[in-house]
Amino acid sequence: METDTGGAGAAFEEHRPVLFGAAYRILGSLDDAEDVVQEAWLRWSEVDHTTVEEPRRFLVKVVSRLAIDRLRLAHRWRETYVGPWLPEPVSTHEGEPLGPADTAAQRDTLSLATLRLMHRLSAPERAVFVLREAFELPYEEIGQVLGLGEAHARQLHRRGASHLATGRDRFTLDPDVHRKLVDRFLTAARTGDRAALQGLLAQDVTLWGDGGGKVRAALRPVSGAAKVGRFVFGTIGKYSEVEFRTADVNGEAALVVRLGSTWHVCSFETVDGLITGIQWMSNPDKLARFTPAG
Repeated sequence: METDTGGAGAAFEEHRPVLFGAAYRILGSLDDAEDVVQEAWLRWSEVDHTTVEEPRRFLVKVVSRLAIDRLRLAHRWRETYVGPWLPEPVSTHEGEPLGPADTAAQRDTLSLATLRLMHRLSAPERAVFVLREAFELPYEEIGQVLGLGEAHARQLHRRGASHLATGRDRFTLDPDVHRKLVDRFLTAARTGDRAALQGLLAQDVTLWGDGGGKVRAALRPVSGAAKVGRFVFGTIGKYSEVEFRTADVNGEAALVVRLGSTWHVCSFETVDGLITGIQWMSNPDKLARFTPAG
């Protein structure tokens, strides 16, 4: 069997950002995504590469199937997760490490809000949604990648998009408006102006906190502008040393907060000039590799 390790390695590295981006979108975890890509490399290194006409398609197929298997296992332990589960944030201030991210639709599949909503989907629905939305693959090819019929792939995408519809209408991707809202939220939080901060919030805003049972966090979503405002200032007020920074997280403006010696990442969902959702990540396991810029 001909494996051509040198050439195979170059081909794999060429496609690694796309493979990592696919695995991360499906799983919402950097460690899991890295494990999947490593396993894909091991399988790729054992393949007779003279039989592979399109390495990218072959590798995306391998990664997608491995990610589905891992996601099915993850769903079991996420059922016993302490409090809300949120995807792991990725710092993107030095560029976009999670390809593809050229179009608005591709960037949308990277947003923490969309990744949180995709947690609602079954493993096959999530994989089909990612391959369709992020990779823009035709249904016939998605079916080939995942071992499904074209009609089945189309049905899974329609079902997945339907499950996400009620959540995705609560945020839009207008980078300029979004960034301005984050800047105003930072100013209000930094100056202690509760009225100004609450004025940025939609009346039905929801805050999700993820402490993973490792640190104190809201065990249930906090809903309503008044309650979310009290939660934000109540949390900040417990610490004498507080630092705020804006950051690019998953391709969007976000807020990084240091409370005492610990960092937290707050990502936002915005629509019509108001904040409709806040994801407050405090789980130290999910922030272990997050390095604030500045």
